[in-house]
Amino acid sequence: MAALSELQQRILAFERGWWRQPGAKEQAILDSLGISPTRYYQLLNELIDSPDALAADPGLVSRLRRQRARRERLRSARPARGARAAGERRGGDAGTDGSRR
Repeated sequence: MAALSELQQRILAFERGWWRQPGAKEQAILDSLGISPTRYYQLLNELIDSPDALAADPGLVSRLRRQRARRERLRSARPARGARAAGERRGGDAGTDGSRR
């Protein structure tokens, strides 16, 4: 089992306590870690899949995995953007009262 890098350890520590810091999380990521929020979330998602991270902080990593799985379930349950409801037709073939012409 490889040890976590310093940055990986700092990411876990940040995620464990970021809510105690005032202000927006994105600004705290930049201030504390010196990386963009986008890069932070990329690294965090890779990190929580790591057995080393799970061994280092099982409670935090398990919670983050559950949160990610919940977000994925919610995302997959939503209709795709721009998707039409079943039976909905394109164009102006419905009257103003909703009846078909």
